[in-house]
This record gives sequence, structure tokens and C-alpha cells, in this order.
Amino acid sequence: MNHSQERPLLRVEGLVTTFAGHQQTVRAVDGVSLSIHRGETYALLGESGCGKSMTSLSIMRLLPPAGRINSGRVLFDGEDLMTLSDAKMRRIRGKRIAMIFQEPMTSLNPVVTIGEQIAESVRLHQGVNGEVAKAKVEALLNDVGIADPLQRYGDYPHQLSGGMKQRVMIAMALAGEPELLIADEPTTALDVTIQAQVLALLKKLQQERGMALLLITHDLGVVSEMAGTVGVMYAGQLVEEATRAQFFSGAKHPYSQKLFESLPTIEKRDQPLAVIQGAVPSLAATFTGCRFAERCDFSEASCHQHLPRWSDQGAGHGLRCHMVDPAYIGTFKNNIETLPQRQLSTSKAEKSVDATPLLVVRDLKMHFQIRNGLFNRHAGKLYAVDGLSLQIEKGRTLALVGESGCGKTTVGKAILQLNRPTSGEVLFEGDDLTQISDAALRSRRNDFQIIFQDPFSSMNPRMKVVDIIREGMVTLGIGGSDAEQLARVDQLLGQVGLPLNVRDRYPHEFSGGQRQRICIARALAVNPKLIICDEPTSALDVSVQAQILNLLKELQQTMGLSYLFITHNLSVVSYLADEVAVMYLGRIVEQGTVEDVLNNPQHPYTQALISAIPVIDKAEGRTLIRLEGDLPSPASPPAGCHFHTRCPKTMAKCGEHYPQSSNLSNSHRVSCFLYLD
Repeated sequence: MNHSQERPLLRVEGLVTTFAGHQQTVRAVDGVSLSIHRGETYALLGESGCGKSMTSLSIMRLLPPAGRINSGRVLFDGEDLMTLSDAKMRRIRGKRIAMIFQEPMTSLNPVVTIGEQIAESVRLHQGVNGEVAKAKVEALLNDVGIADPLQRYGDYPHQLSGGMKQRVMIAMALAGEPELLIADEPTTALDVTIQAQVLALLKKLQQERGMALLLITHDLGVVSEMAGTVGVMYAGQLVEEATRAQFFSGAKHPYSQKLFESLPTIEKRDQPLAVIQGAVPSLAATFTGCRFAERCDFSEASCHQHLPRWSDQGAGHGLRCHMVDPAYIGTFKNNIETLPQRQLSTSKAEKSVDATPLLVVRDLKMHFQIRNGLFNRHAGKLYAVDGLSLQIEKGRTLALVGESGCGKTTVGKAILQLNRPTSGEVLFEGDDLTQISDAALRSRRNDFQIIFQDPFSSMNPRMKVVDIIREGMVTLGIGGSDAEQLARVDQLLGQVGLPLNVRDRYPHEFSGGQRQRICIARALAVNPKLIICDEPTSALDVSVQAQILNLLKELQQTMGLSYLFITHNLSVVSYLADEVAVMYLGRIVEQGTVEDVLNNPQHPYTQALISAIPVIDKAEGRTLIRLEGDLPSPASPPAGCHFHTRCPKTMAKCGEHYPQSSNLSNSHRVSCFLYLD
């Protein structure tokens, strides 16, 4: 798109936003300049804490009380938003510039129906009332792909799935018919199938309305799918800006390159992922050199001594780096072109695999009673897990994948007997855990541990790190004397890559990646044989995710651990897992080795899941299989094959009874009528 003659819709010039702390001032946004034209998608990419969300809140003038915009201009359609009164700004907010926040549940009012919440925006921005407003809300719900809008008008937020809540947020943002939509991580908490629907919806609405889109994300796949222009932020500054094609074919900033290298893929299975050493510098510091210098593979003395200038590379590509600045080019021993490309290791890191299964699960069922009304009467059952079988050998990783609500986490809790199963067998080293007494189970607790999805909420905020890691040893009476246990804590901190001086700190003093390392150390403290990892990297940036995946892989090789890895991120599965089980509504529909399932998916659901992943290097001819609707309720699963209500290949018999499992090879099986003959 040629924008050279056209005035940008949004132009940000030298934006500086600071936060006043008790002792110091934090420069959250430090001199950011960017522009977005009508109908364009600008993706702002970077790790947590780099200033992406603060940039968007500064544009909207929605900063928290401690925040203040010190300098810079934000020109919207030629008008400087920084000079407007609060009253004028309120007329622009929501109507001409709208925003979708990251967490839909906290952005929606839980005690007001979704229809009423959208109607409030319609009345405010379009000046209509009564039946006209209601008709407009229904049209908006229809636009964002919510079926039966009349019925949904009266629903409350808790009655909707995550994907539907996000659609309601989009409908609210569109109520004022904005010219610019700011979407802050709009798909972070969503499954790939729902994410694909939301991204397709944003694209469609943008084309229909000619709306500009500022998309804030840390997912390179989403950027590749959506962006026209990409801006990379690091430590409060924009460090690279390029068109989508330039960025994905030749990103030049060392930080951008590292982001690509740390992505997990099936080709990198036999080597550690590239990681960015160290941490993002404090934004309260006064910088005399490049902010990335401490973590950069190329840095020289000049990088630490002089602030890098913005260098225009032509054709819309620019970056902030001494390596492309004519004044400093001669000072570098290496440059991006001469540095040898990281070669894929050809020698396979063979796992020492014991063919004896460590864990065998047979026909596991986990049904919950549904009760309601004043007298708590029985009102049916929720079939969370409904006849599931799997096994894991010693030293191997089985990934359990599927959409939210399919029962993955419930399987993990039932295996650990945190919820006692309704029926079925859970054989751990030959012992059926469902049949042993509570006392016998307690004595075996050290053999299996769990790492939860949210490390912060799984730790006691009032306990120090040393006590969090020791807690299991103390409770189970293992690990010897106090001195021996403390020595073990030090050893574990070293193993998970944390310095010893963190022992006396509290959970709130750490980043997300560091907290997850503490949780891994806590799980390892009791010498387990099996660890259930429940979405342990879903909330992490790509560079931090790479560190955790490397750590889990290394621990498996040195300690012979087995993992049940619960996730909906298939790129993580391709890197870490040996086998994959795909779960839909309480049952496994396809299972096999990683190569079997990811390279040759056979079940229509697996095919749809894999097709929905946003990929960076789009394969020619790859088609997106769009799944209609949301996951049915486990309280009333469809008759026959549970997937037939959404399946593009459904036949008459699919609605009559559930298909048996068919072996496609020794390592690959699937439950589908397409393969029963």
C-alpha cells in the first residue's frame, strides 16, 4: 500500500511516558515515534514489560494516576490529542479510537447483561435509544459471529466462553464505529481455533470498515498473519520497524533475530533453543549506551558507551543499532551477515528410554454432579473425562492437547488423585492409585508432582522462596536434616538457573519466567519420577518460554523424568514431546508420535487444530479449516461422535454412536468412522 502522499490517521512523535515511584522515576515509554494509515494493521511486538501497553494507554490518555506524559505529540487525523481537554478526549475515546483489552473477563461488568453493556456504548456514541439501540446491538453481535444474538442479549459474562467474551469486547469496541481500533493482546488467553476465528473476524471487519488497527502482541505467528507494518519494542524504545515482508525475510536488529531463534519448532527438537541471556534492564536506569548491549551477541565497547541512533534503511525499514550506523560499522568484529548461522545439530540426542510404562491410565472417567436451586438438588452430570486411556514410558513426554474445556487439566488432577476418579484405573509402576488408601497415597506423593499454569497463584505470597521449595520435603519427611534440606534447595536453585541470593525473597519480587523456575524447583525437590506440566509456558514470552523448555528437556535427560505436558500450543509440542494425544470433550480422538500426529493428522478435529495455528513461513496451499461454533457443553455432549456437530466430514452414522479406536500403524491410532473400514 503506497502511503507516501497520504496523511497518516495516527502519528506518534517522540512520546515519553514516566511513572513516579517512591525513590525513582520509571521511563515506561521513551521516545516512541510511529504512524498508522487508514485500513492498515500496525503490529507492536515485544516482551512483557517493554512498554507496548503503556504506549497504547498513552495514546488514549488512560494512564494510571502515577503515570504522566512528559513530552511528545499524538496526532490523530491531524489533531494533537495531548492538547485536548478531558471532555473533548472523552468524545474521541470509544467513538473514534476504541480499545480491546487483554483480559475480557475483567473488562466486562459481571452483573450487567452483555446486551446492556454493548447498548450503553451504542447509546453514548450513536445517540440512539430503545428498540433502535437494541437492533444495533443485535447487528453488532451478528457481525462478530455470535450465533442467536437475540438469546445472547440477555446473557451474563459468566455464561459465555473465553472466545465469546472476546467477541463481546470487540462488539463493544465497534459500537462507536471507530476509525482506529487498538487491540491489546486480543488472543493471548484463547485456543488456536478460537484465536483463528477472532483474527479472521478482525481482518474482515477492518476490510469492511476501512478501520486502522494497532495490534499489540508477543506472538510472531499472529504478527505474520495480521500485520502490514511491524514495530519491535525493547525496554521502552522502538528498536526496529519494517514491513511484514522485510521483517520476516530479513529482520536486522539482534533482538528481533533472537526472537526468531527462540521459537520452538519440530526441526529444533535435537538441540537447545536459542535464549536471550540476562534480563530486560530497569527502566528507572539512566542509559549511556544501547539498552540491549548486555544481552547482545554482537556488542562491542561502543554499544555500552554511546546511545544508538535511529538508522533509516530505506523502503520503510529502520532500526536503532550501531551495527548499521556508518559512524560505528568499522568497530564490529562480527556483523549480522558474517556471524555464522546457527546450524541444526544432526546428531540426535537419544533418550534413554525404558519400554516399561511408568504410568498406564485405562478407561478413566471423571463425572461431576451438577446441583442447583435452593435445596441443592441433583440436576445432572458433567462428563469432564469420559473413558480416556493413555500410557507414558519412563523418560518420555506425552503431550495432551485440545481446546479449553475439553478436560485436559481434569485428567492431570485425576491421575494425581487430587480429584478421585469416578471409575477407571491409574496404574503407577503397577500400583492402582485409585484403589490404595489415603495413607498409602500420601507415602507415594513424592513420585508425582505438578507444575501449574499460573506460577504466582500456585505459591504462597507470604512464604520465602527457600520455604516454598522446602515445603514438600518437610511435609513428606524426606531430604534429611534441616541443613541437608537447605543444601538441597541451593542445589535446586542452581539446577533451574536461579542465583542463590533469591532464597530469602518473596514471589512478588520475580518475573513470570523466574516464578515458573521456582515452581519447577519445588516440584523437583521431592525427586519425582513423573511431572504433570499444566500449560507451564502459556503466559510466558517467547524468549522466556525457550529458557523453560530448555530446562525441562535438560532435566529429563539428566534425571530420566517423565512428563505429561498439558498444552494448546502445538509448536511447543513439536519441540518437546515424544507422543501426542489429542483430546475433544473428555475423550482422546487421535494419538501417536509427534511426527505421526503433527505431520500426518487424520482426525478432522486434529486437522482443524493444526490448520488454525498462525505460522510464520506460510506453506503454499495451506488451507484454514474453520471450525464453526464453540465446544459443546460437557454436561450434555452430543450423541454419537462428540465432534460431529462441528465436523466438516460428518456422515449420518456419526450422530448415532461413538466410533471405536482404529490403529493406523503401530504408533498411530484414531477414533473416527472415516477409518473404521
